Amino acid sequence: MGHDSEVAAFLNIHRDQLAASNVPKHFWAMLYNKLTRKIFDAGNILQVVRLEYDEKREEHEPVWALQALSDIDRSDPKNIYLIDHAWTYRLEKAKETLKQHEGLRQRLCSMFALDSGLETEQLVEEIFKCTWKVNNMYTIGNASQAEDRLPVWYIMDEIGSSILHSDSPNCRIVPFVYIEEQITYSLLFPIEDVEAGDFIFRDFAEGTTDPERRSAVLLPWVPKSFKHYSTHPALPGEDYFLSGHVKESLPLLSNLTSNKLVVKPPLKVFTQYELVEEYLTDNKFVIVENEEEADILWLTKHFKDFEELSNSPGKFVNQFPFEYVLTVKDLLCITCRRKDSSENWLPVTYNLLTEITNFLSCFQHRQDEGEDNYWIVKPCNLARGLDIHITDDVNAIVKLSTTLPKIAQKYITNPVLFYRPECNGKVKFDVRYVVLLKSVKPLEAYAYSNFFLRFANVPFELNEFNNYEKHFTVMNYTDTAKLKHLKCEEFKRYWQQQYGDFPWEGVEKSVVEMLKQVLESATLKEPPLGIGQSPQSRALYAADLMLEWTSQGGIQPRILEVNFMPDCKRACDYYPDFFNDVFNLLFMDVSVDTFIQL
Repeated sequence: MGHDSEVAAFLNIHRDQLAASNVPKHFWAMLYNKLTRKIFDAGNILQVVRLEYDEKREEHEPVWALQALSDIDRSDPKNIYLIDHAWTYRLEKAKETLKQHEGLRQRLCSMFALDSGLETEQLVEEIFKCTWKVNNMYTIGNASQAEDRLPVWYIMDEIGSSILHSDSPNCRIVPFVYIEEQITYSLLFPIEDVEAGDFIFRDFAEGTTDPERRSAVLLPWVPKSFKHYSTHPALPGEDYFLSGHVKESLPLLSNLTSNKLVVKPPLKVFTQYELVEEYLTDNKFVIVENEEEADILWLTKHFKDFEELSNSPGKFVNQFPFEYVLTVKDLLCITCRRKDSSENWLPVTYNLLTEITNFLSCFQHRQDEGEDNYWIVKPCNLARGLDIHITDDVNAIVKLSTTLPKIAQKYITNPVLFYRPECNGKVKFDVRYVVLLKSVKPLEAYAYSNFFLRFANVPFELNEFNNYEKHFTVMNYTDTAKLKHLKCEEFKRYWQQQYGDFPWEGVEKSVVEMLKQVLESATLKEPPLGIGQSPQSRALYAADLMLEWTSQGGIQPRILEVNFMPDCKRACDYYPDFFNDVFNLLFMDVSVDTFIQL
C-alpha cells in the first residue's frame, strides 16, 4: 500500500475525531507519519524551563513553563507534536495507585516540585492535591456500559504539563485516541505563529464563553473572590426543566371524568419487571403478555405519551407526567427549594453547571468562617454510586464540574451512626422508604412502613474519602464488599439499645413529614415545573435519606435522592406480599396496614 493510501486508510478511521477536535487539515498527514514512526520530537523545538519568583511562590502559581527554541510557523505541516501521557487513571483508584508505584510518585514529585522525602501517605495526599491543576480527562461516548462511559483522567508528560494558561493562547492541545493501537496521546499544535523565546500558552477553559462560568473554571490558576454572588440561586424556569429531556404529553382530562376510574377485577397486568410477574400473586390481578389488552402497564422504560393513554380511560400506567422533577438529582434540589422548610431537610446543594458561582460563594464564605467544607459531588443522572466523590478541595470540585453534569451537595459530617460490633465501631447507614404516589390533585401518597437499610462496612471518620466502604453504603454493586442484611424490625430493637432517648416512632414521624413536604414541593407547580395530574397514573419510588445530628442535639432526616423504578428484590425477599400490597393500594383502593399515609 502506498503512502497516500495509508494516510487515506488512517483518515477513514480518524477523520471524524480530528474534525470534532478542530485539528487543522494540513496537519493530518504529518500526524499519521509521527504516530506510525513513534516520533516524539517536541523536545527538538521546545524546552521546559523552571520559573523563578522574587518572593515565595503562591500555591496557584506554576512551577514550570514551556519555551520555544526557534520560530514555529502555524502553517507548517510538521508543527504538530505528539505528547505522551505520564499517568492515565480512574479517579477512585488514583491514591491507591500512587501508594503502590514509587516510580510514578517520584516522577510526579519532580513535575510538581514536591519534597519526595515525605512519608508515603502524606506524599500521596500532596501529589493528589496538585493533580487538579494539570490533569485532563476524556470520555468514551460510545461505550455500552455506564462504568465505561465515566471520565478517564490523565496527566500529560513534562512537556504537556508545563504549558501555561492564557486567554489569548498561541497553541492548542487536544486528546487523541490512536485507534489502531488503542493508545491515547495529546496533540500539540500552534494556532498563532510563535517566535523563538516565546512561552507556549493554551486556554485552560477552552470552549467556555460565559464570563462568570469561565472565571469559575479558571479558579485553580486565576484566584478570584466569588463572595459577592448570592449563596441562594434563583429558581430556573421551564427551559431548564425541559433541557435534556424528551417532552412528555399531558393527558386529556376531559376524557377522564373521575380520579377514581371504574375497575373490575381481575385486572390484567402487563409488566416489564420480572419481580412483579413473580410476586404479584393476588387473584385480583392476572399477568398478560400483550400491552394492548392490559389494564395496568407496569413499565421499566420511561413512558411519555399520556395524551394517547387518556384515549383509553380504563388503562393505568406506573408513572406520572414529568415525575423527573423528583428523580433527577439537580431537579429534585430545585424542586425542594420551593418549600421554605426545605432548609431543614435538604442538604445545601448546587448545580455545578448553572450555579457554580453560587457554590463558590458558599464555599468561600464557609472557608472564611472556619466551617467545614466537605462536599459530595454526584452526577445528576447516574445510579449505583458511580462517579461520586467527596472532597474539600475546591480545585477538585471545579475540575469535576467540567465532566458530566454534576451537583455538589454539602457532605453530612455529623451523621447518626449505627454500632456494628463486627466492624469494631459505629458506621454510616442510610434508610430507604418505598413511596407510593396515587394522586397529584389532591395529593395522595403513602410510605411503606417496612423501610430498608444499607450500611457502611468501616467505622466512620472524616478522612480517607477514597475508602468506599467507610463513606458509602451502597454495597450491592461492589464485588468485594460484604452486604449487611438487617430487617427494619430488628434494626428498631438495636436502635432502642443505642438511642433509647430518641424513640424510632418519633424519628419516623419526622421522616414521614419530610417525605410529604418533598411531594408537596413536586406538585406545587404545573408541568414541566412539577408533576402533572393524571388520573391514570400510579407510581412507586424509593426515597433515600440519612439522619443527621442537629446543633441542638436532635435528629433531622435529610433527603438524598428519589429513585425511579428502584430495585425491589430485597422488598420481595423480605416481604413476599410486597407487590400484592402495592397493587391493592394503588389500583383497588384497598387499605393496607403496611403503608403510612403521608
